[in-house]
Amino acid sequence: MKKLVLSTLLVLQAVFVFAQQNPALKGKVIDAKSQKPLQNVVAVIQSTNQTVLTTFDGSFVFQTIPSGEQVLVIKTPGYNQQTLMLEPFTGETIDLGVILLEEDITSEQQLSLVTITENDLGDDNSGSESTSGLLQASRDTYQQAAAFNWGLARFRIRGLDNEYGVTMINGIAMNKLYDGRPQWSNWGGLNDATRNQEFTMGSAPSDYTFGNALGTQEINTRASFYRPGTRISMSGTNTNYSWRMMGTHASGMNKDGWAFVVSASRRWAEEGYFEGTDYAANSLFASVEKKFNDKHSLNLTSIYAQNSRGKSSPNTQEVTDLKGVRYNSYWGWQDGKKRNSRDKDIEEPMTMLSHYWKITDKTTLNTNVAFQTGKIGNSRLDFQGGNNPDPTYYRNLPSYYLNQFDNNGVWAPDYTQAGIARANFLANGQIDWNAMYVANQNSVNPGRSIYALYEDRTDDNLLSANSILNSSLSDNISLTAAANFRKLRSHNHQNLLDLLGGQFFLDIDPFFAGNAAQTDLNNPNRQVVEGDTYGYNYLLHALTFDGFTQFKFTYDKADFYLAQSFSRTEYQREGLYRNGIYADNSYGKGESVTFENFGFKGGLTYKLTGKHLFDFNGMYMTKAPTLRNSFSNARLNNNITPDLVSESIVSADGSYIIRTPKFKSRLTGFYSKISNSTEISFFYAENIGDNEGDEDAFVSEIVTGLDKQNMGVELGLEYQLTSTIKVTAAASYGQYIYSDNAKLKTNDDGLAALGQDPIKDFGKVYIKDYRQPGMPQTAASFGLEYRDPHFWWVGANINYLGDSYLDVSNILRTDNFSIDPATGASYPGATEDEVRRVLKQEKFDSFSILNLTGGKSWRISKANRNTVGFFASVNNVLDVTYKTGGFEQSRKATFPDLQQDLVSGTRAFGPKYFYGYGRTFFVNFYINF
Repeated sequence: MKKLVLSTLLVLQAVFVFAQQNPALKGKVIDAKSQKPLQNVVAVIQSTNQTVLTTFDGSFVFQTIPSGEQVLVIKTPGYNQQTLMLEPFTGETIDLGVILLEEDITSEQQLSLVTITENDLGDDNSGSESTSGLLQASRDTYQQAAAFNWGLARFRIRGLDNEYGVTMINGIAMNKLYDGRPQWSNWGGLNDATRNQEFTMGSAPSDYTFGNALGTQEINTRASFYRPGTRISMSGTNTNYSWRMMGTHASGMNKDGWAFVVSASRRWAEEGYFEGTDYAANSLFASVEKKFNDKHSLNLTSIYAQNSRGKSSPNTQEVTDLKGVRYNSYWGWQDGKKRNSRDKDIEEPMTMLSHYWKITDKTTLNTNVAFQTGKIGNSRLDFQGGNNPDPTYYRNLPSYYLNQFDNNGVWAPDYTQAGIARANFLANGQIDWNAMYVANQNSVNPGRSIYALYEDRTDDNLLSANSILNSSLSDNISLTAAANFRKLRSHNHQNLLDLLGGQFFLDIDPFFAGNAAQTDLNNPNRQVVEGDTYGYNYLLHALTFDGFTQFKFTYDKADFYLAQSFSRTEYQREGLYRNGIYADNSYGKGESVTFENFGFKGGLTYKLTGKHLFDFNGMYMTKAPTLRNSFSNARLNNNITPDLVSESIVSADGSYIIRTPKFKSRLTGFYSKISNSTEISFFYAENIGDNEGDEDAFVSEIVTGLDKQNMGVELGLEYQLTSTIKVTAAASYGQYIYSDNAKLKTNDDGLAALGQDPIKDFGKVYIKDYRQPGMPQTAASFGLEYRDPHFWWVGANINYLGDSYLDVSNILRTDNFSIDPATGASYPGATEDEVRRVLKQEKFDSFSILNLTGGKSWRISKANRNTVGFFASVNNVLDVTYKTGGFEQSRKATFPDLQQDLVSGTRAFGPKYFYGYGRTFFVNFYINF
């Protein structure tokens, strides 16, 4: 009996001492406007990463927290983060009472980011929209500036394309196997339905995937995670669409274990900011969850997002000087309406089934299966035996006549014809649809169309599956493990859309004769009609497996993690046509190519105090080439890209982070090296290494062994000057270069048609130390924001962007440019200094942009706690004109040809440029109930 009493006293004493050393913490989180409790809000003790979620009534409890100064962070999507300083004493229980979270204006601002993510630079049928800005839209001040203030200038965080980030929906990767980039339009217009997001920066650890050098973004569509309620909004803008309507309803989890979410939107414009850019998009979303018990839930998500938009053309300086920066050569009048010849149509619905299994209190398993199907089409004009219908075709412009030479090679400009061309272009600078209809009706071959409209079409069927295990192995160690599978069948072909008044189009290549002109020797001289496949027709097959494990270790003063991954990738082309040029290497299945890759990463967070942290991350991985770059000319043959190997990626970053209730900052230095990249492009070139004079050819250019080095610093600062005024500042300075020379080969169909080897080796590309193109490498932002207690706000920021460079032509930087193949000596005048001068990379002018934002919200019913509000923004208030990118044309591929193009000062084949928006606005009205 004495032993029992003594033992009981000792246990009670131990419990008492434990309680003294680890005081409890509790509170309740509610919406500042509606006064509704907020469920699934994250509360985290910063120094320990202890995390709890609020319950249905908004309450949270920490059973234990360390003594001494602590920082508590309260955060959830759509609301401003709360940072609270705590100084618990031994044995104390802290009750924070009610914590108010205010609506985050940047969640409305994200709805206005409707422009850059849906504009693309290329015409390939991958359909991948290219900016990583939206990927980075998290709560970090620097990342907010990168997404919302610098994104319109195509700024890329750390200079990395978004194929080096991973975007997921419910743990399933959304990056296309074709080019590695996410297709934003697959869920475009569903902003409300895709707000539940988790983001990790760079190679920091993720609970879903191994990741890559840019970061990871997980979009969660589990129905029970959405806050109950209904939201309806109406928006107007003058960017790539004019109007948008959107509605979303979330039921919340009912007593029978059911929850559902539905959302729909429509966006449309007869013409966007650039001329002739029509827009029409419809999006639907549904998510249904059934909770069977505390251990098992099943969720079904369906997403349908249809998008059709007219593209805008890149233009030479000559064209812009004549027509202005909004000029778009892709459209023309037809029956009193503007018709764009270059439409992009996307329709790729997806369905996902997710199973959530809580195996134990410390272990969960999430399994997902998804199927995505649909189409992407990029339309353009085709013609046989007629004049090029492009109004900016080089023979239609003054520069063609200003750069004429006589038979002796003496410059002989024709100013009269140049003046006539100028007048004609100014008066008739658009596509003449009516003239093409007339030409087809008067064809010398009755019924045969000279002109037709077609689309480069991709029809994909993608099956994906994965399982993600998260387990707390001990109080300090957690494990994440995942396995992923994807299988793709991609049908690529030309689809005839419109015969433009004719009855049929001939399925041949008019630039060749005999068998070489036949696109399909199995069905020669076919007469195709609208809806038929012609030109090229093939399948791409891809099969990928990958898995990773990750261990995270959490301690009072330091956290660290280690992760490793393995992947296997297999590609194969299957030709459905026997092409006349590649009769023996185009039909049927070609050789498959397989890559096995691995990765390792690790990092450390050292907590100097609860407010001051040091963070370090490092990664090494290899990455399979994309499907796009694995076949040198997939449209016509089965050839695998020469010298094809996996990329090697090294990245590292170190940060000093300060987090206090009033002041937050992050200073980061970063470095990444991407080796052995492959890039394939297509163009029409003159004098590409032949010995017989003026031979012109359409070639595919294969650049391998491309090395990229990115290094720089990032800074984000935020200071709450008063309870209503906040000051923010952000800056980025980078040096993004090609760190070594590469290798270049071409695939020349003209040589293949003559029975010769189509692959021509041009040796080195002297590209070392050139800057990577198409993005500012220096950026800075300063902002002020006033937030009134009565729920209205206004903000302004000024942004500086500079050090953006033109995309240079690779073939101009080979020996072919300066050395005459007939003599083996340099062309006359092609001295080293002169070659360096004409090939100097163009640097775009730096510029500054002023942006304004503001809004107001009201609680319109105290009983039902309904709210209504609006958000408005004006970007580029001062209407600054700036270039967002551009590329050198490769047609003038030798020094003498380029000199002739430069002689008049007005180039016929000068660089083509993309321009950013001028002054734009966005207004959004919404009601929540």
